[in-house]
Amino acid sequence: MSGGIAYVLDEVGDFERRCNRGLVDLEPLADETDIALVLALVRKHSEYTRSNRAAKVLAGWDVLRPKFVKVMPRDYRRVLAAQAKAAAEGREPTWGELLGVKNG
Repeated sequence: MSGGIAYVLDEVGDFERRCNRGLVDLEPLADETDIALVLALVRKHSEYTRSNRAAKVLAGWDVLRPKFVKVMPRDYRRVLAAQAKAAAEGREPTWGELLGVKNG
């Protein structure tokens, strides 16, 4: 991954075994903001593509939602933390803070 969060529907339950865990952390889809985002993305995908698969995911949302995995790159998490720290201090993060995150 080049940055950003991915959400994977792991119906079989083998994604963790198949995923290269060297640079990412896997988390359950538990945060209400993440749940709302994934649901909205699946709805938009269904609307734009008329995907049968997306329709099935929406129809079975209550059963399938716990099977989603949040894939969070560790470097991206650090960048988000640096941005949040700077925002809490009422400023923009410096390039040095953002670029130095990779080494931190």
